[in-house]
Parts: sequence; C-alpha cells; structure tokens
Amino acid sequence: MKRYDLRHLKENFAGRMSEIIKNEAAHGEVLIFLFEIGDFSPVQQSADLVKELGCELMNSLKFNEADWTIVVKK
Repeated sequence: MKRYDLRHLKENFAGRMSEIIKNEAAHGEVLIFLFEIGDFSPVQQSADLVKELGCELMNSLKFNEADWTIVVKK
C-alpha cells in the first residue's frame, strides 16, 4: 500500500494519478491518493478515472475542509 499526496498539483492531479496507476503500481496493489477538492468536481473526476483505468475504487472520503482521499486497488 502506497500513499500519494497530489495536493500540490491543485486541479491538475488527474494526469499524475493516471500515470501512477498505469506505470508505478503493481497489479493488486492498493493506492491512497490525497488531492484538493475545491468545488467537488475532482471527486467525480477521480472516480471516473479509476473506473476508466479498470481499477476498483475502494473508498472515497473527505480528509479535511479542503482535501479528499480515495483508496484504489489496481
């Protein structure tokens, strides 16, 4: 299980998240991503991306007032 903090990327986190899932994660590995939510559209964007990449979204929850955490299994 690895944790990736993508908050520094602001709304541009999806490309890096996709790259990590495709190129850095092993099949069956569980990944934790932390990103900023802003207007909440990144929450749906992240769920759509996980589905598009053929992975399982195991959990999705608000981390604090500005951040969101998702747990993905490749």
